[in-house]
Amino acid sequence: MLLDRRDLIAGAAALAPLIVAGRAFAAPQAGSRMLVVFLRGAYDAANIIAPTGSDFYHASRPTIALGKPDPADPNAPIALDADWSLHPALKESIYPLWQKKQIAFVPFVGTDDMSRSHFETQDTIELGQPIGGHRNYNSGFMARLAAALGQDKPISFTDQLPLCFRGGPVIPNIALAAVGSKPAVPPKDAALITAMYKGQHSGANDLGSSVAEGFQVRDTVFKTVDEEMKQASRGAVSPKGFELSARRIGRLMRDQFNLAFVDVGGWDTHVNQGGAQGYLATHIGELGRGLAGFADEIGPDAWRNTTVVVVSEFGRTFHENGDKGTDHGHGSIYWVMGGGVNGGRIAGPQVALSQATLNQGRDLPVLTDYRAMIGGLAARQYGLAGDRLGTVFPAAKPVDLQLI
Repeated sequence: MLLDRRDLIAGAAALAPLIVAGRAFAAPQAGSRMLVVFLRGAYDAANIIAPTGSDFYHASRPTIALGKPDPADPNAPIALDADWSLHPALKESIYPLWQKKQIAFVPFVGTDDMSRSHFETQDTIELGQPIGGHRNYNSGFMARLAAALGQDKPISFTDQLPLCFRGGPVIPNIALAAVGSKPAVPPKDAALITAMYKGQHSGANDLGSSVAEGFQVRDTVFKTVDEEMKQASRGAVSPKGFELSARRIGRLMRDQFNLAFVDVGGWDTHVNQGGAQGYLATHIGELGRGLAGFADEIGPDAWRNTTVVVVSEFGRTFHENGDKGTDHGHGSIYWVMGGGVNGGRIAGPQVALSQATLNQGRDLPVLTDYRAMIGGLAARQYGLAGDRLGTVFPAAKPVDLQLI
């Protein structure tokens, strides 16, 4: 393929978030790793970690609620405690982690953003900045975390660099679900682009070196993916969808990266959501298998020092709507999993569910601010405190839920 100079410049600008590494990668701090999984579209947390001990829950969802726990019924949820149960689609994937005390669920968590807009609240979550002030769209909370840690190897497993990784050090990104066994940019074109930037600087950054390093990161990632695909073609299990991508992420984080982000879409269930079976059950089953596959692929040694945080922009209405689905809500339920997690429990403050305790009479309330929760995690996992922690989530006091 022949490209003229204008095409190369345009292509390089489009690829800049992906190919420019812009930092000297160092070894992970004491082997510690963190992966943030963003469920875009606002997953219906109340039907995944369901308050089945509440009669109000069943009355609010006459067609989509999960039933009562029943070990003899394969479609029944699995009791976690007297109040909460796990969706049956997660019985083989996530429940074993619960039994090993390697996953905790944090209900009534979220942001004070009340817009109920997917895009606005996703931005709120990813920026991690106080509500009501000026938004700096060039300062995401994971970029600030990477800067606070100093010696880290961050990556985003996404098509484009997400808002949470913008600002500070430039982070490589790559969407594993869409790649084949060859890099998207042929070696000759990569060499031409690198040559264009040779000798150029942006502030203190040597753009030529950054671009070259970025292409090297891409090549390494594609090589790892190619090896995994070849193993699968010789008879190894090759799950579909997110599970396959999650296994690739596990391999890459085991060997190369220690701070990562991935998003999974398709959670906006306004119509025919389903209960124990149906659309949501199928989707959550895939997610569960993916996360279990990630834990398996990263291996027991790395898993002991890895934390996975599953978030979503908001929850959904507690009452089902007329289309047997749920609408945009407020409070959600986050997951925290890993080999060193203090799991097997429902963490954080809770409230008995009733019409009076719902937010605005329709949603789960937010009792734990997500910034305080993740800030508390960062404090325990990385030893961040004081000013360094304050740069990650400004004006947010970390809450220690003793998740690690």
